[in-house]
Amino acid sequence: MAAGDAAGEAGAEEAAQEERDWSELTPVCLAEAFSRLPLEDLWRGAMACCRSWRDAARSRPELFAVLDLEPEFGESVSAEAAAWWTPAFQRRVDAMLRSAAALAVGGLVEVRVRHCSDDALAFAAERSQKLIILSVKTSPSVTNRSMLTVGACCPMLTELDISNCYEISYKSLEVIGQSCQNLRVLKRNIFNWIDPSEHVGIVPEDYLRECPQDGDREAIAISKFMPKLKHLELRFSKLTTVGLNMIPRGCKELEVLDLFGCANLTSRGIDQAAANLKNLKKLEKPNIYIPRSSFHMGRYGHWQLYDERFQTNVFQI
Repeated sequence: MAAGDAAGEAGAEEAAQEERDWSELTPVCLAEAFSRLPLEDLWRGAMACCRSWRDAARSRPELFAVLDLEPEFGESVSAEAAAWWTPAFQRRVDAMLRSAAALAVGGLVEVRVRHCSDDALAFAAERSQKLIILSVKTSPSVTNRSMLTVGACCPMLTELDISNCYEISYKSLEVIGQSCQNLRVLKRNIFNWIDPSEHVGIVPEDYLRECPQDGDREAIAISKFMPKLKHLELRFSKLTTVGLNMIPRGCKELEVLDLFGCANLTSRGIDQAAANLKNLKKLEKPNIYIPRSSFHMGRYGHWQLYDERFQTNVFQI
């Protein structure tokens, strides 16, 4: 009987622990628990539970120092990806970006989002002078206006990803380079314009047609104003050998150069540029097949420089 009573008491104690009211936890204890939660659980779980939990989270600004939505984008399927291009989805991203910037109280150091607006990015930049990493890839509404704000307010920036942001021009690169002198990583990739079939049904066709044409100007701006770059991605850029040759003149510390899909370059030009980058550790060459329809016809109908354009082996007919 004694053993049975002991077992019963132990069971009752465990039940009491399981039924403990979490509302009795102090804000300090709650905030400590929240610091161990993944981003999604923090925002959709703890913050949405009740006012006391929300207040506890807000009492710890460092909980919001990082806003990384990239895993959510990476796991989505094509049907969901098409919805990213809607105004409703942009409003949702904007709301999170604004909230993170406000809740971090100046302590936001990393932002990785897509499809945010100009206004939301400017709002966050104005309140995030400690920002180190900024990725707004595939944000069609982001323009030079918000990038100027980023340059003026975020001097500590070391990594910037503005891939597939077609409303951003070389002017923004000039401002960012002049203002953010510790920039080490720049990603300025664009969608595959050679074979856009992979984007059909997801990216609006009119946006694909707006592919930036000023690759050389961008390369010149990068060379002139970003001398400390170590990692540069220019996938599918339309820069030519003229622009490429400028990069080694200014970015002498470059260690990684990604030129995949840069169909306007020649193998000779790439080799020459690489030879002038003494610290280069990784070079991603265009390494693509280019259909004849991608070339401009010469005066007599011959393919211009067909023997110099970089291919894996041969042209795809």
